[in-house]
Amino acid sequence: MTDRDPLVSSEWLAARIKEADVRVLDASFRMPGVLPSARDDYVAGHIPGAVFFDVDQVSDRSSPLPHMFPQAAQFGRDIAALGIRNSDTVVVSDQGGFLASARVWWMFLCFGHRDVRVLDGGVKKWRAEGRAIESGEVQVKPASFTATFNAGGVRTLAQLAADVESGAVQVVDARAVERFEGRVPEPRPGLRSGHIPRSRNLPYTALFDATTGVMKPSAALRQAFTTAGVRLDAPVVTCCGSGVSAAVLTLALVRLGITDSALYDGSWSEWGLVDGPAIAAGPA
Repeated sequence: MTDRDPLVSSEWLAARIKEADVRVLDASFRMPGVLPSARDDYVAGHIPGAVFFDVDQVSDRSSPLPHMFPQAAQFGRDIAALGIRNSDTVVVSDQGGFLASARVWWMFLCFGHRDVRVLDGGVKKWRAEGRAIESGEVQVKPASFTATFNAGGVRTLAQLAADVESGAVQVVDARAVERFEGRVPEPRPGLRSGHIPRSRNLPYTALFDATTGVMKPSAALRQAFTTAGVRLDAPVVTCCGSGVSAAVLTLALVRLGITDSALYDGSWSEWGLVDGPAIAAGPA
């Protein structure tokens, strides 16, 4: 869906941050009930001018599943309310670790906005370099934004179940090993433990440096996928607990030149329901 490097450096952003068509979004994200909240983190300190992107609000709020993709019309309204235009360059950051910045980047691409990047290292690296931080909410003037959904970047439950049955795709799960193998309970209540049959496990935290928050070099990314048993010359669908950290794998794949992967939006929050499809436990 994009042929450009999805990452930009803090140096790149610092040189352009005052340009009128460069808009920064703070997509900080935390699991429900975890305090301080993601918005609290944002209010306490963010990159100057950054507007908070609430992953749970820019979603299909009629769905019982967490932060599912909204309809194109809603995405357009929500993004316009953040003061973003179709002509803008969007840079998405988070507190460090790519967790939701990659998800928001993929959403923009799936809704037809190609000029979107992820800040490598996020606010964590920005702070470590002694760059300016501001607190409080940023007030913006609503804009106009038109979104067109490209369904090829997202998989539904029915589509993925058919793909798993036929073996048409490789499913790569970004959750921690203990969750993938079903050795610990899921953090969301009402879910079984285990993984999608035939899926592979590549925890998203393996793809960036924990100290700096910077994504690892391409050679290390390629090795991580290979070690996980993933063929980079065959179709890939990424998944995780609720469709957020899966996008970190998607981001890494694009960095490796693989632009046609898809993300399973419902992820384990859907597949792992008590009445969901078959599951597997233990190592893949």
